[in-house]
Amino acid sequence: MPSPISADRPAQPPGRGSVEALISQARRLKGDVDAVRRDARSDDSDPRERWQRALCDLALLQLNDLDEHLAQLRDGPPPVAPAPAPPAGGTAPGRPPSGSLLSRVGSAEWNLLTDEASWSGELYQILGLDPAAPPLTLDELPALILDADRPRLTAMVTDCLVDAKPIDGEFRILRSDGLVRTVHMMGEPVLDADGGTTSMWAVLRDVTELRHRRRTVHETRDSLQRHRQHVQTERRLAVELQEAVLPPWRGSLRLPRRGPQTLDLAAHYLPAATTTLIGGDWYDALELSDGDTLLSVGDLTGHGVSVTSGMAMLLGAVRGMAMAGSGPGQLLAWLNQLLDATVQPALGSALCCRYRPKTRTLTWAQAGHPAPLLFRGGTGRVLTSPDGVLLGATSAAAYGQAEVTLEPGDLLLLHTDGLVPGQGGTAAVDRLLDLAARFGTARTAQDCVRTVVEEFGEREREDNACVLVAQVTA
Repeated sequence: MPSPISADRPAQPPGRGSVEALISQARRLKGDVDAVRRDARSDDSDPRERWQRALCDLALLQLNDLDEHLAQLRDGPPPVAPAPAPPAGGTAPGRPPSGSLLSRVGSAEWNLLTDEASWSGELYQILGLDPAAPPLTLDELPALILDADRPRLTAMVTDCLVDAKPIDGEFRILRSDGLVRTVHMMGEPVLDADGGTTSMWAVLRDVTELRHRRRTVHETRDSLQRHRQHVQTERRLAVELQEAVLPPWRGSLRLPRRGPQTLDLAAHYLPAATTTLIGGDWYDALELSDGDTLLSVGDLTGHGVSVTSGMAMLLGAVRGMAMAGSGPGQLLAWLNQLLDATVQPALGSALCCRYRPKTRTLTWAQAGHPAPLLFRGGTGRVLTSPDGVLLGATSAAAYGQAEVTLEPGDLLLLHTDGLVPGQGGTAAVDRLLDLAARFGTARTAQDCVRTVVEEFGEREREDNACVLVAQVTA
């Protein structure tokens, strides 16, 4: 018979509401089972009544587990405790006895006055014994138990016979077919009118598969917790490295610091909606020794601390080569060689601009990166890109350069991909150009950055992004 959910309801991750409903059902069922157990006759002389009551106890035990597991499904994994070592001598569980649940639950009674034992057929199957053989006495039963677990069984039986305590514990048995199985035993003493123990009855259940699945849950939970801790550690390292490398300035910055013709600069890093994704986006502004200003933005593909460290390497190389006098095109060519020579291949995009304040000339080059946007007189346009491929895409790539003369009041906007979730760079460019009128009324570069953040900052971005604004002062 097909599953009732397979045809009409494809398997889907459960929502919180559905899990709450399952928890309510499980707790109602626990109450019903408990009511049945309380209504059962407490006749210790009737083995069937004792067996039925013990089955209710087992059902309540499993429903408690179900309640706990559903609560974990609702609330997530609990804090991880150190996982106990596997018990010595334990082996991977074999195939459980076939049949229904009842074939894995057996009952036994040991008469202390006659030294006779009475077993159900299911108990023979659980213990892997010949049903034609006589049942084992309490003295013979430990012969099936693993050496490490015999003291546990002895203590349970002694407490039951001497102190009339209920039995509730587990031990492992070695069957004749070589399988090691875990058995859960529940029982009580049967007392005479004077309070003396005349016999002991018990219900035994093969819980090997249950314990194996529980260990699997613990192991996968611990693995998940370790993964989360690893991700958190890696993210912290990536954030610290990013903060150490990106320019520390906040608000507006003017470069060069001397002279009337400067650039009013502001930048902002927009993180991805998923906080674990720390990528290789960067922005930078650097005053060079000859009075020029280097502007750059870039993005190294991927996420994580290795990508962030790669970004730090590239940004350091950009600064060093620019200080040595390299033009934007040559700088990108050497960056490409550097990335191509790294041990771990990677791809990246970059945009480098060199601004000469004396002539207000901007010389720039790009490596597979969105072109700068130039805003003038309340309108904006995309500058025409020179040739340039992604960094690391091919060896010995050449990168062209372009020049544009800026005017006082012009605003230059550089950005990386990722501003608009699920869409290419064209969508972001169109929306940035639509901000031209608002940029025209802004007083500072920082005001323009705030406008970009208002437009893009609250969106569910799939990737990191950054924006750098440079305004030519009058």
